[in-house]
Amino acid sequence: MHDQGSNLLDGDPMDQSSDRSTASGAAGHGPGPAAMVLDSAGVYEPGGGKKLLACVREAIRARHYSLRTEEAYCQWIRRYILFQQKRHPLEMGEGEINTFLSHLATKGRVAASTQNQALAALLFLYRDVLGREIGQLEGVVRAKRSVRLPVVLSHTEVRAVLDRMDGTPKLMASLLYGAGLRLMECMRLRVKDLDFGRGEITVRGGKGDKDRATVLPSSLVAQLKDHLTRVKALRERDLAAGYGEVVFPGALARKYPGAPKEWGWQWVFPSSTRSRDPRTGKVGRHHANERALQRAVRQAARGAGITKPVGPHTFRHCFATHLLESGQDIRTVQELLGHSDLSTTMIYTHALNRGARGVLSPIDRG
Repeated sequence: MHDQGSNLLDGDPMDQSSDRSTASGAAGHGPGPAAMVLDSAGVYEPGGGKKLLACVREAIRARHYSLRTEEAYCQWIRRYILFQQKRHPLEMGEGEINTFLSHLATKGRVAASTQNQALAALLFLYRDVLGREIGQLEGVVRAKRSVRLPVVLSHTEVRAVLDRMDGTPKLMASLLYGAGLRLMECMRLRVKDLDFGRGEITVRGGKGDKDRATVLPSSLVAQLKDHLTRVKALRERDLAAGYGEVVFPGALARKYPGAPKEWGWQWVFPSSTRSRDPRTGKVGRHHANERALQRAVRQAARGAGITKPVGPHTFRHCFATHLLESGQDIRTVQELLGHSDLSTTMIYTHALNRGARGVLSPIDRG
């Protein structure tokens, strides 16, 4: 008999902190299971002494998935087990997965992307942790994929929002608009990613784990240099106190042990406080928390009297739309945004010219 109840979910110091009510809105998944061949790291063995979620985390970390993916997958696996009355996943299969996913769509009314994330977590559990292939999932009620148009502000509205912000949040928001960055791409910028000579920002490990280059606005160069001067002073204080290391991607920290303290690898927007890394246990300074910028943007939009739903990602929509309005080639915009498919970029053409498709209403004709 497999370990039941809390034994499935306990045993990992991070489990309690990661147990939130929903995993929707978490970051995108890491590379697919075929991206790296592993040994037995993370493989669950009944009665082997390791808790199931501890094995899940070990398997995720062996594949260098992001911490957000780790948290999201563990949350979905917990929800799946609790939904099935704490039965062990080895005692379940395609039927129980179908029931859970259908419940998310019919009762939970989750978005299609959220349901897909839950499916990805469960497939990872069975294939990569339990070593079981899952057959065809038939009869799953799929969440309806809604087609949404992006919210776009006018130049005047963008300026009104930015004018009601100040300090580092304003600089971050200006980069989102001026370079077309995603929220976490901005948060994860490192000093070496800013090329002032070429007027270029290199986005490392963006959506889909892809790198790309985008424009560094010349109007922000002086502000960024002043900001980096303050960041460097903060780093000097951390080094003097025995800290100053940053999180390193993959296994580079072992290959270049001194690099985590080098200036080029420091965060452009570091946190105001030091914290303990949940994976390594080291105390250091992570990048800034994105929630602070989200709050600042919402407050500025309300202060500007804008009734549209505005968040940090709205600036990326505005970046694309305003470039197309100015006559920029759509292929160039696609590259700057990092879209794999041109059809994704095409959605921004809805806001060009006047209103919907640039059509002049008959009531406006003379």
